[in-house]
Amino acid sequence: MNKIVSFIGILILFSSFSSENKLSKKLVVENKLHFDRNEVVSIRLNANKSLSKIKDFSTVLVKDATGKLVVTQLIDNNLDGTPDELLFQATVPARSRVVYTLFTDSKLRTPKSSNTTYARFVPERIDDFAWENDRVAFRTYGPQAQRLVEEGKEGGTLSSGIDLWFKKVNHSIIDSWYAKNVVAPGYYHIEHGEGYDPYHVGSSRGSGGTGIWEKDSLYISKNYTKYRIIATGPLRTIFELDYAPWSKYEVKETKRISLDLGSNFSKFENKISSSSVIPNYTLGITLHKEKGVVAINAQNGIFRHWEPIDNSFVGEGIVIDPKVVKSAIDHRSKAADQSQILMVTTPKNNTLTYYVGFAWTGSAQVQSVQDWDAMLEKQAQIIQNPLAVTIK
Repeated sequence: MNKIVSFIGILILFSSFSSENKLSKKLVVENKLHFDRNEVVSIRLNANKSLSKIKDFSTVLVKDATGKLVVTQLIDNNLDGTPDELLFQATVPARSRVVYTLFTDSKLRTPKSSNTTYARFVPERIDDFAWENDRVAFRTYGPQAQRLVEEGKEGGTLSSGIDLWFKKVNHSIIDSWYAKNVVAPGYYHIEHGEGYDPYHVGSSRGSGGTGIWEKDSLYISKNYTKYRIIATGPLRTIFELDYAPWSKYEVKETKRISLDLGSNFSKFENKISSSSVIPNYTLGITLHKEKGVVAINAQNGIFRHWEPIDNSFVGEGIVIDPKVVKSAIDHRSKAADQSQILMVTTPKNNTLTYYVGFAWTGSAQVQSVQDWDAMLEKQAQIIQNPLAVTIK
């Protein structure tokens, strides 16, 4: 009898392995828009019973219609040790459907990506936090940089604005530029063939910083106080930044920022709380010395700036659900760093989601303001019409 029980147990064990190894699901990805798309899509692992039962997520793979394995990434959104999402990059022609296959195989591994998204805390430049993908790079500033300014010491930065780094290469540059800047201070402010950082933030909102617009004044936070990294690529980087209470409303913010491979836009999901009701929650794009051109399309939630910097041009923009925008202001001021596009919003459920992006002519991603406008319009349509994935 014991032998029979043991034999049955072995059969059940092998059966479970076989069942997991043979798991195969069709992923039908549909593009309803009129242009081709190559984007990161997400599979919620707990949304399908057969996927939620997977015990070893390292065996989960995705292949295209030709049988070629595609790059995947597991995301643990709440950092509890269990993956919540599986990402892969789908290529879908205009108004078409493409079939991928999700399956498990313990002998294969997802291929490595030649490019990646990336984010990290940067102690070698005080306490910057920087993030990038194959097209763009951003950074913002931490509490130590703030303290240096408040103590009257050199080297600090007091700003909760978002800085832009202009890159013209697909590979990661954050580590390299910061390392070289340690040896030669100011290195990344000079073009060495990969791009550079000529973008000035100061006390402005940079591209996508936040505040409260009240009685013709903008009230803003200081530097971020804490950070948490959720994921660092290859397909998506996700992290959170906390901000200490600011303004008379004691506004607290946690900004959850993500950046996908192949995109010019960082997604911001800001959670907001306050000691009393705030009149609004305002986003900004700096106009620098007002040499650029502003376009406000509140009806479609698209806000654009196109400006000359050195011998090239850069387009900055914010794309947001137009339903949450109360007003938009092309604000001009004689005060330093205070000329800005201001988007005055009313967040829903104490959360505001928006997309901040840019494109630099030096990267050859755009050649004109018309190119940048087209990219912003596409982004607005992409947000409204995400690639739809059906599991069969």
